Amino acid sequence: MMFCKTDEQVEQMRAAARLVSSSLTMAAGMLKPGLDTLSVDKAIADFIRDHGAVPSFLNYHGYPFNTCISVNDVVVHGFPNKKPLKEGDIVSIDVGVILNGWHGDHAYTFAIGDPGADVMQLIRVTKESLYKGIEKAVVGNYTGDIGYAIQEHTEKKHGYGVVRELVGHGLGKNLHEDPQIPNYGKRGTGKKLKDGLVLAIEPMINMGKKDVFTESDGWTVRTRDGKPSVHFEHDVCVRKSKADILSDYSIIEKAERANPDLFTESAVSSAQSAL
Repeated sequence: MMFCKTDEQVEQMRAAARLVSSSLTMAAGMLKPGLDTLSVDKAIADFIRDHGAVPSFLNYHGYPFNTCISVNDVVVHGFPNKKPLKEGDIVSIDVGVILNGWHGDHAYTFAIGDPGADVMQLIRVTKESLYKGIEKAVVGNYTGDIGYAIQEHTEKKHGYGVVRELVGHGLGKNLHEDPQIPNYGKRGTGKKLKDGLVLAIEPMINMGKKDVFTESDGWTVRTRDGKPSVHFEHDVCVRKSKADILSDYSIIEKAERANPDLFTESAVSSAQSAL
């Protein structure tokens, strides 16, 4: 069952989403070669609790960390650990919070130093595809319209692999609600979108083939061919003429550009302004 939110509830969800954005902004300021991801996990958890919320992911179906931090060929659900980050790594940080009973949940992929032109293009294209999917999150469209827009831009235009096993989702009082939002599909198919529906739209795009596998820990998802994967995610409210993006990448991008240890391109950071 899909749960549409009132305007007041959407504003509460916006506050939760913005807290996630702020935590990712804090993380953007600390990322550097030599830093271990377990330290990032702890810093984000402390930040969330200091702002009156709790991490959504901790103990969710037994997940043992506060955040998911996925490096290079890890698609999603990477365990934070003590291995130091190095020059050329790409790092996806996925954060969830519960603030006043409402969930915020989104992700951002960072480049530690220069990972190379091919990887930067993957980052740019994946981020662009997120906004192309968001453009379709309007009343009267279907979940398939969102997936088609993402797949068209990443797989059909650029030849990347669109992960099938993992999808976006509805968001609200629960971390995962209906409907599911695949990053592939056919226009005019799936669930019809209604006003006030809040979605976590999250393309997970592989440089190589779409195939993935889950490690023995039961969580960590990697590309089967060992090539890099990129993950971006926004919290979005479906509206009649234009989707309302509840999360805020602008503050993350500002911190990203200010950190000399992070590699950015104007094309990557300007994707939102192109809408």
